[in-house]
Amino acid sequence: MQIPEWTKPALTGAGVGAIALAIVGFSWGGWVTGASASEMSSKSSVAAVASALTPYCVQNSQNDPRSTNVMAELEKATSYQRRGIVEKAGWATPLGTEKPDRALAEACQIELKKDT
Repeated sequence: MQIPEWTKPALTGAGVGAIALAIVGFSWGGWVTGASASEMSSKSSVAAVASALTPYCVQNSQNDPRSTNVMAELEKATSYQRRGIVEKAGWATPLGTEKPDRALAEACQIELKKDT
C-alpha cells in the first residue's frame, strides 16, 4: 500500500499544532487541570464560609463577658498572634463544632481590628 507524500507533513503539522494549542491554552487561555480546579474551588469555599460567618464571630466577641480583656490582648499582640487569641477565646468556633475555624479566626481578627 502506498501512503501519499502529503501524509507525513500533515501529521507533523497536526502534532505541532496540538502541542502549540495546549501550550497556549494552559499558559494564556485559562485552562486548568482537574487538580488545580479542585484546589481553587476548595480555597474559594473556605473563604466564602469565613466571610459568611465573620458577623457571627464579631457578635460572639461583643457578647463575651471577657471581651474587654481579650480585645486588650489583641491590641498588644503581633499580627501573627491575633488569630490564635481569637481561636483561644472561642469566638471562631461555629455552632456544632468543637474546634475553631482558622479562616474564620483570621477574618474575624481583621474585622475586629477595623472596629477599634
